[in-house]
Amino acid sequence: MKGIRHAVILGSGFETALQPLETIEVETPFNSKKVVVSRVVIGGVETLAVLRHGVKHENPPHMVEYRANIWSLKELGVNRLLAVNTVGTINPIMRPGDLTVPHNMIDFTKRRRYTFYDAQPVVHIDFTKPYCEELRSLLIKSACKLGETVWDKSTYICTEGPRFETAAEIRMFRLLGADVVGMTGCPEAALARELGLCYASLCIVSNMAAGMQSRVTSREVSEIVFRKREAVIKVLGETIKDIPADRNCSCSIQTDSEFKL
Repeated sequence: MKGIRHAVILGSGFETALQPLETIEVETPFNSKKVVVSRVVIGGVETLAVLRHGVKHENPPHMVEYRANIWSLKELGVNRLLAVNTVGTINPIMRPGDLTVPHNMIDFTKRRRYTFYDAQPVVHIDFTKPYCEELRSLLIKSACKLGETVWDKSTYICTEGPRFETAAEIRMFRLLGADVVGMTGCPEAALARELGLCYASLCIVSNMAAGMQSRVTSREVSEIVFRKREAVIKVLGETIKDIPADRNCSCSIQTDSEFKL
């Protein structure tokens, strides 16, 4: 698998979306967690893939070992990550079945492991723009090319889960400027930045957020994800084909001290 420099991180509903050519278990230093990394073909290009919640969807969003997932791909030589996330819409102009490529985020998670830098050296990364602008542009271009309804800007707010949000929380999030709400975007994006990786997210809008419809159900979310799964894989494929060899963004700028084990 060495030599493949890009990867996808797939979420709920994508466990059987791709047929692996090869799988390996990468040992990581995080709670002795082994991450299953698959070599797959997307858009005719060999790509590495990780199922965020595990191969059997065994890890709920608040229990995912995000550090292990990101670290394992870095260990294999990856420097670009395309994530797929499922979100509810807070912004009423978005509808279930739409796609969006967030440009900013707000973190409302509570008890996750947020950083690789829990001890010396003390490191503070710049997170003004949490998503790679180069990858964002490619995702938007690919989605438009394939005729998908895609929103080229949105602010993603991440909650702890696994419960859905209350209507009062959604009203608060709207006042804060959030457009969509999910449970998996944080700390994933920040961990990627700490390791100098490019990271962008392609979000599937699966439902109207709490208070904007009578109730929110997992079944409804799963049905929309299943319906959009093929389209999302096609968008990823078009994007991967267009990724240039050299990075033309600021994601790889080193922090005060490079993370090492």
